[in-house]
Amino acid sequence: AYCYHGQTLLTSDKCGEAIRSLQESEKFFAKAEALCKEYGETKGPGTTAKPSGHLFFRKLGSLIKNTLEKCQRENGFIYFQKVPSEAPQLELKANYGLVEPVPFEFPALNAHWTPETLAAFDLTKRPKDDSAKPKPDEDVKPLKEPDIKPQKDSGCQIS
Repeated sequence: AYCYHGQTLLTSDKCGEAIRSLQESEKFFAKAEALCKEYGETKGPGTTAKPSGHLFFRKLGSLIKNTLEKCQRENGFIYFQKVPSEAPQLELKANYGLVEPVPFEFPALNAHWTPETLAAFDLTKRPKDDSAKPKPDEDVKPLKEPDIKPQKDSGCQIS
């Protein structure tokens, strides 16, 4: 999140804050990388997953590094902004691109659904049906198929 926030700050010409955000991103990435390597080396049943080898994780490391270098280069040539000592706050509540969720509420129970009604659905007390017995198969009489001979004069022409 700090990496992408740093990219957003760079596009809005806040290069000093972008550098600090990317430095914070680099710090958290190093922590995550250490945890991923530790997770990949643990022994246990099941398949061995190596999160540090996943494509997203590998791309994120190079993206952080390249963006940080770009920010430092541009700050040295163009912006000359001071890098703050504290990382900028992330805006955790998205205010665009998302739909507000509608809270789900169970509908009220109908008055017809009483404990006596629900008890009537006991399948162990169902009547015995004779219709459950399989019916004997009837003999299927073969049908005679008509002879279809290919015709040369079908009316189609290839031009």
